[in-house]
Amino acid sequence: MALSLIDVRGRIASTKKTSQITNAMYMVSSSKVKRSQQAYLNYQDFINRIKSLVGIILKNTKEDFSYPMFERREVKTTAYLLISSDTGLAGPYNSNVFKRFEQLVQEEENYLVWTIGRKAYSYIKGKKYPLINTSPLLIRDDVMYVDIVPIAKQIVEAYLSGEIDRIVIVYNHFVNSLNIEVRDEVLLPIEPINNSNIETEYLFEGGIENIVDEIMPMYIQAVVYGIILDAKISEHSSRMNAMKNATDNAKEVIDKLQILYNRARQNAITTELIDIIAGANAVE
Repeated sequence: MALSLIDVRGRIASTKKTSQITNAMYMVSSSKVKRSQQAYLNYQDFINRIKSLVGIILKNTKEDFSYPMFERREVKTTAYLLISSDTGLAGPYNSNVFKRFEQLVQEEENYLVWTIGRKAYSYIKGKKYPLINTSPLLIRDDVMYVDIVPIAKQIVEAYLSGEIDRIVIVYNHFVNSLNIEVRDEVLLPIEPINNSNIETEYLFEGGIENIVDEIMPMYIQAVVYGIILDAKISEHSSRMNAMKNATDNAKEVIDKLQILYNRARQNAITTELIDIIAGANAVE
């Protein structure tokens, strides 16, 4: 069915409004990417220092020293921590995490799921997977350290109690402004930390065991916070690219509609001229 001039003009106007909205969202997301990147870079010094501190502690422990967070034990129950966004319009950002999670649980018999972000909570609850948190844990764009402390403590307590034997984080890692990649990393037990470049001997007051009890939960909190910062950059970058693509597509649609409008208008003018000329000839 051929569109009338009014219909085409209406579609052009509505598509232009959509283009303005997506372009505005692109600019907002672009600004958020820059802020998130800066926050992540600023945090690297802290995470490197705390990793160095853990390395120092481990280097000064006795050979027979053991700590639950480092021990490899039989894996009876695995917990997955999924990091997603709270809102949509972020391209494949969330679906990549869900696909990777689906692949991982195919090999698991007993597992539980924690979620960060409304989208992951809704997905896991809708699929009726064994969900630990009873409500969505929302993370603001300007991620604050205090936001992740409760879930980090819950993770540590569940692991130390023996309720969970392995914890895996599934999230999107920021590669560059055009690429993000989904990753799954084992949070607990803690992977061995390279401390070969540490030569200074340290004296630990109060006993090294007590210090480890204090430091290791802080270390887990720091790692989780750093991963969430990384995921936030990926989220904003994915949404920025999605909005840019949407804006470009809208402009292409507008160009095609404009051509269609011009052709329809030319046809209407031609028809009117033919009618005028035919009428004039009839009068003569």
